[in-house]
Amino acid sequence: MAQTGDDGLGQGLSGGGSADERNEAFRLLRFSHIFASAVREMLEVKPLREASPSPLTLSQFHLLMLMSLNGSHQVGEVADFLGVSPPAASKTIDKLERLGLVVRAPSRGDRRATLLSVSAEGRRLVERCVKLKTGRMSPLLKGFLPAEIEQFVRFLERSSMLLLDSEPSGHGFCLRCAAYIDTGCPVGDIRGGCPHRKGRESGAAGVGTEEVS
Repeated sequence: MAQTGDDGLGQGLSGGGSADERNEAFRLLRFSHIFASAVREMLEVKPLREASPSPLTLSQFHLLMLMSLNGSHQVGEVADFLGVSPPAASKTIDKLERLGLVVRAPSRGDRRATLLSVSAEGRRLVERCVKLKTGRMSPLLKGFLPAEIEQFVRFLERSSMLLLDSEPSGHGFCLRCAAYIDTGCPVGDIRGGCPHRKGRESGAAGVGTEEVS
């Protein structure tokens, strides 16, 4: 393996420290990136391509998964979850509706509002994709002892929490956690609760500028 501790790239990424610290910081960044890229490609992108007859982005699938787990949403809540403007969210919803994956219905509490929910076909798509993901995970899990898996999970959790906790107070950001929402998720402790759930409870909707197609 090439040495990285004393080169400019390793020093620049680590922000100083001893040679050993620079090397460890660089290696951690390197393999974190490799792991994250492998998870995205092998456990997110490929299963979605296999499960869906129509091309969908990961954001669109995560939205379907979110609604299948957490019920109906309004357009503002969808925009908040995706981190986009309401018009951009509407374009995404229009596409999913044309594909028969999302249905619209008037809100019983407010006739001016429209509720969005996953159709039966949308739920089947989510189930197919989750099943494919689980199948891809099985060989990986068989390569480790249960104690090793538990240790790895705890390492990922602790590393994530330390990284998030290093952000100055008030500069938090929504992770848009791909709908893997858990009431016991430690991210909520650091962020003062799930931003998506807090937005739903308060009726507030965030507005962004990025467009999801």
